[in-house]
Amino acid sequence: MNTKKIEYEENGTTLEAFIAFEGKEGVKKPAICIFHAWKGRDEFAEKMAVRLASLGYIGCALDMYGKGVLGSSARENSSLMMPLIEDRLALRRRCLAGLELVKQLPDVDVAKVGAIGFCFGGLCALDLARSGADIKGVVSFHGLLHPPLQLPTHCKAKILVLHGHDDPMVTPKDVLAFEEEMTKQKVDWQVHIYGGAMHAFTNPSAQDASAGTLYNTTAERRSMASMKQFFDEIFSS
Repeated sequence: MNTKKIEYEENGTTLEAFIAFEGKEGVKKPAICIFHAWKGRDEFAEKMAVRLASLGYIGCALDMYGKGVLGSSARENSSLMMPLIEDRLALRRRCLAGLELVKQLPDVDVAKVGAIGFCFGGLCALDLARSGADIKGVVSFHGLLHPPLQLPTHCKAKILVLHGHDDPMVTPKDVLAFEEEMTKQKVDWQVHIYGGAMHAFTNPSAQDASAGTLYNTTAERRSMASMKQFFDEIFSS
């Protein structure tokens, strides 16, 4: 397994991506951008890059906050996330900067690039798709499904949303509104809902049921299998 960190910039902010791949350099492979949860580009995001690399992709854990910036509490995490939640154009620009970095990597097959995201990162992945970026597909894991507000959307990517039914942060009404948005745009979309699963169901460190964040082994296993099937399908077409 090969890993490296690469600095890049967006609007004067220095960001740092974590890249993982297997095998020799010089061989073109599909790449998957990974958007982190509200804490920042942490160990979970890096492990996901390695996990994707083991499946034959180039895993690229991108940075939405700045090099070395990580929250250490719910309050700090929220203070890092909310400026981008409240300024979706700024969020979109930062997502696109990460995508541009990935497409410039010499071993990336630029015709086969996708994105995934977790929690806040799910919104990032979806907003990247909404931007009309030239990517094959995105997967949102227990992601926020906030509507795009007044930003123009022209989604070309295929969409897979993996959602816990008991997630208090994304209501059934939110899910329905998202489905209607995607249908109106004639997007190739899927939503998989896992019964009994809360927010952050893929993260083993999520152990606060009172806050609605709880790891769920079954939902994690099923969602990862769905992700793999999704990328196998869209990258082979």
